[in-house]
Amino acid sequence: MSQALKPQAIKTSTTGSSLADILERVLDKGIVIAGDITVSVGSVELLSIRIRLLVASVDKAKEIGINWWESDPYLSSRTQELLASNQQLLERVNLLERELAAVKQLEANPNP
Repeated sequence: MSQALKPQAIKTSTTGSSLADILERVLDKGIVIAGDITVSVGSVELLSIRIRLLVASVDKAKEIGINWWESDPYLSSRTQELLASNQQLLERVNLLERELAAVKQLEANPNP
């Protein structure tokens, strides 16, 4: 049998790599997937969806300036505290606006 007819192993880019190795590389480098979906009937666009997906580790995301989960009150253990604080601030603003309106009304209609 000649050397040209011997079966050879197929080499792939993932030879020797496990799924964990590939995932580690993706998270370390990050990957961005972007796409647009448009649904039209004739020349009338009915629906347009823009999809942007970033897959990266937390460290990589912070490195590129993405850290929204740190300030999102719904992902924080301080959610209830922040919501209560916001409610108090809204009530205080409403009270101050009512008092300001009352002061302006008194200035506009002074009693003799």
